Amino acid sequence: MQNLPISQRKIDVFFIVIFSLFTVTSLISDLLPTIGVDFSHPSSNFFANSNWWYAHDTDPLFMHPPTWMRIVTGLSAFAYMPFYIVLVVSIVRGWNWIQLPSVIYATSISVLTGVVVFGVEFFGEPQFHTQNPLKFLAFNLPYVLVPILLLVRMRKPLPFTRRF
Repeated sequence: MQNLPISQRKIDVFFIVIFSLFTVTSLISDLLPTIGVDFSHPSSNFFANSNWWYAHDTDPLFMHPPTWMRIVTGLSAFAYMPFYIVLVVSIVRGWNWIQLPSVIYATSISVLTGVVVFGVEFFGEPQFHTQNPLKFLAFNLPYVLVPILLLVRMRKPLPFTRRF
């Protein structure tokens, strides 16, 4: 079977845009706590200040990450970010081999973010509870929902031979 052109795969255009944005957010957000950058106060550094703006009233787990959370952000910065780049190129070029890595990624990030991080933020130790659930969900829910949508997209072999 022949792949459909990208113009006939509208959902894939959505994935290209979203995973390009995820690449940037992995670099800006997840790399900083991983390498130990302090963003617990406003800063003149744009990237540190961006993380402070998000976390200061929303995400104490992200603001003051325990070691296990730094591993989670490191996974995003050093594993998911390169995957996002490969995924975007694969979608644009119609490389069907990306199906299995996409399923592995979507499953792992949905569980890690959806169960572990959300679990701690809403039900874990009180010092890590989000103070602003709407802002927390607005920023973090896409990292659970979009991978689940990708999982549905990649449910059958040769994903780029069909619209969805």
